[in-house]
Amino acid sequence: MKVLLHTCCGPCTIYPLRVLREQGHEVSGYFYNPNIHPYSEFMKRRDTLAAFAKNASLPLVMDETYELHSFLKGALDYGRDRCLFCYRTRLAQAFVRAGECGADAVTTTLLYSKYQRHADIVAIASELSEEYGLPFMYEDFRVGWAEGVAESKQLNMYRQGYCGCVFSELERHKRGER
Repeated sequence: MKVLLHTCCGPCTIYPLRVLREQGHEVSGYFYNPNIHPYSEFMKRRDTLAAFAKNASLPLVMDETYELHSFLKGALDYGRDRCLFCYRTRLAQAFVRAGECGADAVTTTLLYSKYQRHADIVAIASELSEEYGLPFMYEDFRVGWAEGVAESKQLNMYRQGYCGCVFSELERHKRGER
């Protein structure tokens, strides 16, 4: 099956890509992440993913649309549930892209992170699957969290300390994390 893997960054792509390939799928990556702030962080994540994709022979489409104003407005409108807006925005664009490139299914590296709202991601992706008429391929990639982290460190990849949005960056600093 041809699977479009929405990717948030290089380190989070390692394990899902391996699993999907082991299952026999033809995987292509899609980078669309207008949530990442500041722009320098966006570029670091983009470049790290591009280097990984090249080394892993992962076909990759980079959507460098950086709609910060509309992202911030939407996230602020959602308040404490801003992550739902973020997931829906990015995944909807992945479903659009999957339709354009003839993919058979869509999945996301968001399902790899133990810090994301897993059940909400699944619910939103399932709704979008119905809306766009393309299957959502569910896999709980969190089981490979430690393995992916270890490999990203071994590859000396840039690893970010927050999900990407300015709100999570602020929360991280309030908690005293680096």
